[in-house]
Amino acid sequence: SIASADMDLNQLEAFLTAQTKKQGGITPDQAAVIAKFWKNHRIKIHESLINQSRWDNVLKNMNWRVDLKAQSRHVDQINTPVAIVEMELGKNGQ
Repeated sequence: SIASADMDLNQLEAFLTAQTKKQGGITPDQAAVIAKFWKNHRIKIHESLINQSRWDNVLKNMNWRVDLKAQSRHVDQINTPVAIVEMELGKNGQ
């Protein structure tokens, strides 16, 4: 719950306090250890969860433009916008 919510220190304190008050919950000593661990490893845990949830490919670059037709065989097609999107994909970490 702590990692998936990416809790800040205030949220963590409130969550752990609630867990210590639950019947069958954690002890205050356990809450202190969890809080210390989260404070020291929060960034690593968050990055690990993000990396696990990604697909193999990531978006490296994206270019786009909108063109208007200036000539056409049919008059109703003149000034028709056409969107052109170019996406460059790459492997994660490369």
